[in-house]
Amino acid sequence: MLDIQKKLTKSFYALLSLPATAMGFALSIQIAVLSWILNTKYGLDIHEIGIVWAAGPIAGIFGQVIIGLISDKVWFWGGRRKPFILIGGVLAALMIIALPNIDKIDDFLGIGSLMAVAIAVALTLDLAINISFNPTRSIIADVTPDGIPRTKGYTWMQTISGFFGVMAYAIGAIIGNYFLIYFGAVLVLLFSIIPPFFIKESKELTSEVKTDEEFKKSKITEWGQLLRIYFAHGFSWIGVQTMFVYIIAYIQQKMNPASETETGQIIAISFLVLNAVGFILPAFVLEPITEKIGRVKTHLTCVAIMAVGYFAILAIGKTPISMYVLMAVVGVGWA
Repeated sequence: MLDIQKKLTKSFYALLSLPATAMGFALSIQIAVLSWILNTKYGLDIHEIGIVWAAGPIAGIFGQVIIGLISDKVWFWGGRRKPFILIGGVLAALMIIALPNIDKIDDFLGIGSLMAVAIAVALTLDLAINISFNPTRSIIADVTPDGIPRTKGYTWMQTISGFFGVMAYAIGAIIGNYFLIYFGAVLVLLFSIIPPFFIKESKELTSEVKTDEEFKKSKITEWGQLLRIYFAHGFSWIGVQTMFVYIIAYIQQKMNPASETETGQIIAISFLVLNAVGFILPAFVLEPITEKIGRVKTHLTCVAIMAVGYFAILAIGKTPISMYVLMAVVGVGWA
């Protein structure tokens, strides 16, 4: 074990945050680029793009649940979480590189269907992100003591990951999506494969020993509350996922950009604003409000503001500037 891990230095917390940052960056690339590149480079219509997008989350649902269940119980390649971080990171980087090369992959394999290859790439990318999603967070709990050190680990992770997520959209807006793709593939690969070599996992989970009664209580699921949460989040994610998939069609139909590059820039800046608000708001605005009115009311208010933002986009979001302003409103719910 390295001294930085023994002493829980700032450099260790930063290192520990990189795998989660890699997966967040990969997700940002997917959101910013997937619909844009499928439409502008490969000529898929919006209905076909919707089908491609649908394949990924379906795989992700199963992938995240399965990996979450088994990663507590396995040990290989010198770790419990590290193998899934490595596998997911390498796969995600490869699929990001595949995005601008779907036509070449189709020609090489002789499949004769861009749609089939696009679905396979999107599915694998989403699966890769979800393979690593839980392990990148669980490893923080595994290698930090309970209490302030663990909270500090998650705070570092959220800060660094949030910053890089905003940076991804800034790169797409300023330099361009193709640079974002190749730069992002390298970043995702390095942030996924380097940290595991400097983090030592314990073969035994150091969770607190519980009495039989405490253990039984910890295993009881409050299904009523859980289903309410699923129901609420399910409806909010309909709006969010629709935005991810169809924002390109809305921009093309309502704003008529002069070029494909301008379309990509509008998308990137829109998500840059959304994520910047989501990055800044929790610590500086929402946390003080939460202390006064509680988490449930705060969450309800934020989602309601987000819904108003979506309706406003539909009604008056006809120019890039109005779109950016209203995406800031939507960002309140995203936070």
